[in-house]
Amino acid sequence: MSPAYPLAFLVGLLSALHCIGMCGGIAGAISYSLPQSVRRQPSSYVSYQLLFNLGRILSYCIAGAAFGWLGASLIQLSALGWLEQVMRLVAAAVLMGIGLYIGGWLPGFAMIERVGLPLWRRLEPARQRLLPVRSPLGALLIGLIWGWIPCGLIYSMLIGAPAQGGWFAGAIYMAAFGLGTLPVMLATGLLAGRLGLLARSRRLQALAGITLIGLALFTLYYHGYNQDQGYNQETL
Repeated sequence: MSPAYPLAFLVGLLSALHCIGMCGGIAGAISYSLPQSVRRQPSSYVSYQLLFNLGRILSYCIAGAAFGWLGASLIQLSALGWLEQVMRLVAAAVLMGIGLYIGGWLPGFAMIERVGLPLWRRLEPARQRLLPVRSPLGALLIGLIWGWIPCGLIYSMLIGAPAQGGWFAGAIYMAAFGLGTLPVMLATGLLAGRLGLLARSRRLQALAGITLIGLALFTLYYHGYNQDQGYNQETL
């Protein structure tokens, strides 16, 4: 299994504070829109929250598949043998930027979110029309739209998808990231967005940021080590 998948999962897991701050309000609004009959039954309430998040993660997979296919096509069409290595270096650099951003040391990194604003303005009215949520299908659909919210973290992870080697690998890469975000986003939904204080903890933000920077340095070392090993084997 590619080390990129567990790495993407860890990034999702460690981005919990960012996810609470970015999506806590949306999670709360969606949760409050559910019928009282659903909210009073724990099993039904959890099922709807899972459907919201399934839709959200499916949207990540769709975007990851598109970017993975694009990266594989560029590598096949290009005569530049080092293009794949450049993609991996860019992905590691972006991961380091995410760590600095979550840690609170690079707030300007959030400017990347402006890229998705035009698309979100088109999708937001559809999300509003789906509220209040009345059916499992409606929950899944609103999750699919929710996944396209302008989020610098998601966009930054997508930059790493082209380096995965194809559409399927890109989809799995983003699925791993989405699964990493699932525990905290599920908790946020179940608690109707009441985790805002946790998201403002400077110590937790710094710890998550430092960990992500460490993961970025590890990926640089890992790919550099593997490249050296491959070179040594060719020269033997």
